[in-house]
Amino acid sequence: MAFDDKTDRTDVPAVPLYQQVMDDLKGEIARGVYPAGSRIPSEMELVKYYGVGRITVRRAIEELSRAGYLNRQQGRGTFVCAPKLKRKIVQKGDVQSFSEGCAANDMVAGARLVSRTVVAATREDAAFFGVEPGCELIVVERVRTADGVPVMLENNAFVLADHPYLQTLADKDLTDNSIFALVAEHSGRAPLKSDPCTVEIALADAQAAPLLEVPVGEPLFYMEAYFTDADERPLLLGRQKIVGSRYVFDI
Repeated sequence: MAFDDKTDRTDVPAVPLYQQVMDDLKGEIARGVYPAGSRIPSEMELVKYYGVGRITVRRAIEELSRAGYLNRQQGRGTFVCAPKLKRKIVQKGDVQSFSEGCAANDMVAGARLVSRTVVAATREDAAFFGVEPGCELIVVERVRTADGVPVMLENNAFVLADHPYLQTLADKDLTDNSIFALVAEHSGRAPLKSDPCTVEIALADAQAAPLLEVPVGEPLFYMEAYFTDADERPLLLGRQKIVGSRYVFDI
């Protein structure tokens, strides 16, 4: 057990005991003693190691879970969360892709294709794209990962007639690639701004939860963004479900 080699006990009286335990565990996580995805010692092991009560340990774990460092899983234990991905949201101009956001955080972006579906445009979607309701849209659904950890379930809708290649590209071409880069490569158009772009809270449903590897009912960010190109022509409509414990918005 990683704690066996420790000699520097947390016994400073001016700091609450739970805070001392919490700070020590945060330090262990930062140093890589407990990497992302690993399980920390049980409550009783921590009680014995720190020489504090179970309530103190439980408070420290609850605070670290609330702060996004730990994730308690019923019947399995408490696990270290992946570092949060910080992505900047700009309403007008300077659109940052998920892949760019990962690179800015020294993380490796990934993508797993879930589905490609041709759907009829709703009145709302048709109004954005400037097409008739019922016009064919192609929706590309993917799970985006950062260092292999699922962060978001993205649904990107395009007018099929403008982007037929999205229907014929091999699945591998839509894996671990930026959709923005693919669209720019095949159409010569790239998203320049998203307006409007809205964010609200949603709960993981039975379809999203297993894909994002979170429990049903887990709080998620739901983001809807309408992207236009350099000529202010509608390009794509993005709808994303984002794991709140793994993501930070810098607005």
